[in-house]
Amino acid sequence: MTIDDPLVVAEVRAAFDAYEAALMANDLDAMDALFWDSASTVRFGPGQNSFGIDAIREFRKARPGGSPQRTLLRVEITTFGPDFAIANAEFRREGADATGRQSQTWVRRPEGWRVVAAHVSLLGSGH
Repeated sequence: MTIDDPLVVAEVRAAFDAYEAALMANDLDAMDALFWDSASTVRFGPGQNSFGIDAIREFRKARPGGSPQRTLLRVEITTFGPDFAIANAEFRREGADATGRQSQTWVRRPEGWRVVAAHVSLLGSGH
């Protein structure tokens, strides 16, 4: 298995960047297009757990104004073979002191790279 093939990393980074742009623009259609359209897709975030693409869509529609604006501090993408990748990012929301964390599991599907699982959290003062 080839890990971190530069061409695959570049493909995933492009998909990751497209998702980030859609998130910052609150472009629900573009965000949905980059998530796997499946009841098995999962997204965990501050204050919510969404099991299945329908729950993820409902969460996004109900969020007034979309995601808080943020700046990416670091992005690490690791690929495993040609069809599987993990993206991890650190970010800071505008006006916030806490660092946020995001992880996404990406899989190449017939329709392109899709997020099959995601987690977003804010770093607290725990141990």
